[in-house]
Amino acid sequence: MSAQIGVTGLAVMGANLARNLARNGYTVALHNRSIEKTDTLLLKHGDDGEFIRTETLQELVDSLEKPRRVLIMVKAGKPVDSVIDQLAPLLEPGDIVIDGGNSHYEDTRRREAALSRQDLHFVGVGVSGGEEGALLGPSIMPGGSRESYDSLGPMLEKISAKYNGEPCCRWIGTDGAGHFVKMVHNGIEYADMQVIGEAFDLLRLGAGIEPADQAKIFTDWNSGTLSSFLIEITAEVLGHIDERTGRPFVDVVVDAAGQKGTGRWTVVSALELGSPTSGIAESVFARALSSQKEQRVLAQDILHGHEGSVDLPETFVEDVRLALYASKLVSYAQGIDMLTAAAKEYGWELKLDEIASLWRAGCIIRAELLDDIMKAYAEADTRPANLLLAPAFAEAIAGAVPAWRRVVATAVQLGIPVPVFSASLAYYDGLRRKRLPAALTQGLRDLFGAHTYNRVDTEGTFHTLWGEDKSEIEAVDTH
Repeated sequence: MSAQIGVTGLAVMGANLARNLARNGYTVALHNRSIEKTDTLLLKHGDDGEFIRTETLQELVDSLEKPRRVLIMVKAGKPVDSVIDQLAPLLEPGDIVIDGGNSHYEDTRRREAALSRQDLHFVGVGVSGGEEGALLGPSIMPGGSRESYDSLGPMLEKISAKYNGEPCCRWIGTDGAGHFVKMVHNGIEYADMQVIGEAFDLLRLGAGIEPADQAKIFTDWNSGTLSSFLIEITAEVLGHIDERTGRPFVDVVVDAAGQKGTGRWTVVSALELGSPTSGIAESVFARALSSQKEQRVLAQDILHGHEGSVDLPETFVEDVRLALYASKLVSYAQGIDMLTAAAKEYGWELKLDEIASLWRAGCIIRAELLDDIMKAYAEADTRPANLLLAPAFAEAIAGAVPAWRRVVATAVQLGIPVPVFSASLAYYDGLRRKRLPAALTQGLRDLFGAHTYNRVDTEGTFHTLWGEDKSEIEAVDTH
């Protein structure tokens, strides 16, 4: 019996993807560095479908039909390179190596280039949906060659999540495009979770609404424009009571948020691309600050906020909802702007409407508003330069702005940190302003470093002789 795909790396995600493939009618060859994990999977879930047990990579390769498809599900970084180094010599031209982990897209580009020189296909696949999604149907974002997708794509589409019958899996683009899109997805996810946390903080510390009552509020919000997986599970977490203490679950959890690096990668990549992802960046920094527990404990006795009392309007809960919606839109806008910048930088033909369609089911940031995002980018002649400029979103966010400003102002007065609410509002205001203080920045740069500037009234590049008579000269391009 030949297998249609092999999976090496049978931790939870790898095991669940292998089971998903088997459940969908594919024969799956299994391999793990420690054979115990292979045997455990077969013992517990061997009746999910057809599996082939292998003990070595050579056995794995020998069990596969051609062209061979091998899915690597090991920790990102050096472990992936190690498996590739062992696997590649065993393969033949036309075989496909797939990395389904959270690898950095630059690593994927490097690996794809190296394996293509051996006439092997390398596919970096972004997989979102966590352990449950891997088993029941994740959102899948594959990169690599178009030729490799012709062989691999139908299989991935079959095991992916479905939205109204459509698979949440499409070919994204060449080399590292799939992992790049997954990275941006995770950046949006960071911002989305942080701004939900800020809304929770405002409702509790500002309005005195306890978690159980907030659970009802978030459940109500999930039936409207905020409808999304993260809002849904926020209600579940806030309504959960700790069995040991009888207290709200959120009150017994240490307030230090972990991270695995994809949010940080998003911000670093955005800086390199010159793409302003301020809301996403603030969400990453907020996690970092939360983890500086020792400094925070010291600061509680030393730093004082001098917070004032604030008369909250009767509309405060609704104001927070609107501010949350507007900030959520900004995180998507910043992520999509980053995708646009990356497409130009790396020569990818990213189809933004299709990418939005992949996020409608299976993944963590699935939300009702993705249908409208798809529509905004569906037609080439009406695609907005920025998501916030799409008529539907421009109108929605304009209606939310007064509430957004009230919420940020109230948070400042109460000393409640709202980094993503405020950074997102600043991004919106910066985007719409006719003039920004960058003109002064350019003047300062020219004075201390002769970095030159442009004028609003004539073409050309200029420099002022600041240390002499302050006359202006036209700068000579030395590049």
